Amino acid sequence: MKVSIIGGGGLVGSCAGFALQLGKIVREIVMIDVNPEAADGHALDILHGASLVADQSIHAGTMADCANSDVIVVTAGLRRKPDESRLDLINRNVALFRGILGDIKKAGPKSDAILFVVSNPVDVLTYLAIRELGLPPKQVIGLGTVLDTTRLRSLLAQQLSVPPTQVDVTIYGEHGDSMVPIWSLGQIGGLPVDKFPGVTPQLITEIEKRARNSGAEMLKKKGGAGFAVGVSIADVIHSIALDQRRVMPVSSLQNGAYGLRDVAISVPTIVGRKGVLGVVEVDLWPKEKIALQSSGRVLRETIEKVL
Repeated sequence: MKVSIIGGGGLVGSCAGFALQLGKIVREIVMIDVNPEAADGHALDILHGASLVADQSIHAGTMADCANSDVIVVTAGLRRKPDESRLDLINRNVALFRGILGDIKKAGPKSDAILFVVSNPVDVLTYLAIRELGLPPKQVIGLGTVLDTTRLRSLLAQQLSVPPTQVDVTIYGEHGDSMVPIWSLGQIGGLPVDKFPGVTPQLITEIEKRARNSGAEMLKKKGGAGFAVGVSIADVIHSIALDQRRVMPVSSLQNGAYGLRDVAISVPTIVGRKGVLGVVEVDLWPKEKIALQSSGRVLRETIEKVL
């Protein structure tokens, strides 16, 4: 499988490339960036460790590489300027993303290519890509709340001193302030979260707040998230590459699940080689379903303002 990373010269794109190398699954990793030197530098840095990791082709490339890529990952994006409003930043990123979509269309992606959107606002840009790129909606996926979910799980595991891989709590909805942690289905080691020793309403509130604010925390402390988002990207790509058909909280176009329509948002989504294979709609607590629908309305309002 060939994966091209647009934005491969930046923090997120380079961490994604490195995570894909460590995963040892994809065959070719291409780093593409508006700054070719940065893309080439990251590609070389990853390549230099290849003999210790996996037999892969790792190199810098151009938008022309999108023509025969199996997965095209877009991580390129702009950061907020001082005193800039959230809406102004969204408008600038929409303009940048439209240009990237135009370049991808010009390259002529394969009919079965998967476009994987990571750039923020990820749900809005995923919807834009579905509307403008021309690929079937099932072949356009956003990272959605995959990163938010692993943040929540990992922070909860640390607080309770349990193995992170034993924590199974998922966040759905918008990748943003209206995200919805689904505690009703949560488990730790197969046991209900709310019955697990040490779990209290106060702890749940604290962990939710930390997960929700993690992006801002990373921006303040180190200039932005990198490692965790990199492994989150690789996790989704591996499910595609291996046709694992795992249920994941990726962002995709909704047509009725939980009452959500005409919006790209994260719900329980089956991900495989052909992209979105389906949605699993299970019963949630009433307050969770209401919050999820509210999250959809927030995204719909944003879409109507900027697209």
